[in-house]
Amino acid sequence: MTQSDDAGRPLVDQSVLERLREELDEDEGYCTVFVGNFIDYLPHRIDRLRLALTTGDLDGAVDAVLSLKTSSQMVGAERLAGLAMDLESAIRSDAAHSDVAVALPRLAAAYLKPINQCSRQTLHRLQAQRSTGANR
Repeated sequence: MTQSDDAGRPLVDQSVLERLREELDEDEGYCTVFVGNFIDYLPHRIDRLRLALTTGDLDGAVDAVLSLKTSSQMVGAERLAGLAMDLESAIRSDAAHSDVAVALPRLAAAYLKPINQCSRQTLHRLQAQRSTGANR
């Protein structure tokens, strides 16, 4: 796991949201809804990931980590996306070389705490920006 690399990534990269607004021709309503949906659905994504990892569900774990990674990238949650990329790589590597019923719970123990911490920080940052209009 490369948590030290993730610490150098921004929690939220504003340029990603700015690009999204530009692509949508400044339709801030859509961007606000998009970020709101990410905020609302993030706990569910984390729960799906936790359940899949702790029960040894390889397909579910891959699906959940890809969902977390992609949605995080789309709102500029770079640090969270980086943790998800690291976990995705570990899942694919461990699935090829060991028993997933053992490997996935082991990955849960290693990755879920930093992912949970980062997701809380990301949610707080996005919520603060949304409520103060700082993401405009």
